[in-house]
Amino acid sequence: MKSLFLLPFFLLAFAGSTFAKEGKFNVLFIISDDLTYTALSCYGNTVCETPNIDRLAERGTRFTRAYCQGTYCGPSRASFMSGYYPHATGALGYSNPRPQIGDRATWSQHFKDHGYYAARVSKIYHMGVPGGIEYGGDGRNHDHYNGADDALSWTERFNSPGPEWKAKGDGETLEGNPDGKKPVVGGNTFVVVEADGDDLVHSDGKTAQKAARLLKKHKDERFWLGVGFVRPHVPFVSPRKYYEPFKPYEKMELPPKVPGDWDDIPKPGINYKTSKNMKMDIRRQKKAVGGYYASVAYMDAQVGVVLDALEENGLSENTIVIFTSDHGYHLGEHDFWAKVSLRDESSGVPLIISVPGKKPAVCDSLVELLDLYPTLSDLCGLPVPERLQGKNIAPLLDDPKKEVRDAAFSVAPMRKGFLLRTHDHVFIQYEEDASKGIELFDVKTDPNGYTNLAEDPEHADTVAAFRKKMEEKLAAVRANDLGL
Repeated sequence: MKSLFLLPFFLLAFAGSTFAKEGKFNVLFIISDDLTYTALSCYGNTVCETPNIDRLAERGTRFTRAYCQGTYCGPSRASFMSGYYPHATGALGYSNPRPQIGDRATWSQHFKDHGYYAARVSKIYHMGVPGGIEYGGDGRNHDHYNGADDALSWTERFNSPGPEWKAKGDGETLEGNPDGKKPVVGGNTFVVVEADGDDLVHSDGKTAQKAARLLKKHKDERFWLGVGFVRPHVPFVSPRKYYEPFKPYEKMELPPKVPGDWDDIPKPGINYKTSKNMKMDIRRQKKAVGGYYASVAYMDAQVGVVLDALEENGLSENTIVIFTSDHGYHLGEHDFWAKVSLRDESSGVPLIISVPGKKPAVCDSLVELLDLYPTLSDLCGLPVPERLQGKNIAPLLDDPKKEVRDAAFSVAPMRKGFLLRTHDHVFIQYEEDASKGIELFDVKTDPNGYTNLAEDPEHADTVAAFRKKMEEKLAAVRANDLGL
């Protein structure tokens, strides 16, 4: 009788341990490629409508001051997936961080090790666009097609091939084509293609459909599902219907062009793509903005497909959904285009975290993509590895006025640049000894960053304080257990 009496308690204990192993929630991680937060209507854009990302923001916490840790794809993705800053691992380019982190678990691998089905669809680690998307492959045993992916991070992985710049339709090369004679070309080039056919012709349409099927297939188990959309990364290729709201392109508005805007910033502070070196006249610049917005609208529609599948399979109440981008993107601010720069347009990212049971909120606290690994581990009831360099921002979901850090840190390895972003200032230095220059902007009085105060004697103390803080931050970044 005694053993029978204890049996229900034994079963409860067993069930509890199994639940702990599987975690409290599923994780659906949706990431766009080269997306500036300024293009989203939930962040205030009145031209480009993003209703599906907006509906996620309406039920989650929208972070207004989230920053990536590397201002181009490779180092950013390696950072948030490994849990380390780029200079901690040395993953400063387009490589996989595995050689540096050894047997330490990546973010998705940590969940896999605790009983989760872990899968990615398309680009989570770095993958060349358009090249890697054109190659396609099944994502399983063909490393040639998987970019800088990490096989140990996944239970399964899937790629989504698409035609990219070769898509049938009306195309134009905008960059380096002042006489209009250059045909549509591949590579990291500003190209607009108003494509024939429907959403499923392209990579992101296939990604959304595959993600929807995986949600249905794995709805009865715990999962960490990464869904990587490649738009709005160049080429700006989308089905024709997504371009209509932005035509004629002449109606697109460009950011202000300020005479002498570059005169007071160091040479490395001038971005690698500018209106000048891309030889884009005003017509082409406006078409670039319209093409980018069309790509964002197409990507947003695919986010809707995934969110619909989540709801249709009864997963909304037990799944945490994250939406973000690997970094931001310039759309003509300071006559800069694309990524790499450490200004807010390039280093800032959209970040929305929706947790079942949490109230919707807007959070202005400084956060980093590096914070996702420890935060999601905590929210799902999994152990949080002490070695991680990010911070647990879960408390901000209950109290968005809390602060977890006094500055966000990001790097631009291509320019050997380093950023400290506080609520009041943008501080950028080039080279670790600042020998290639410094930028200091007062966000309160100069939110768009037109006046570099680094050489102003009245701000000498502020510059000195930031230089000391940067030296300490770089030392702390390298003070890890990687032995580097």
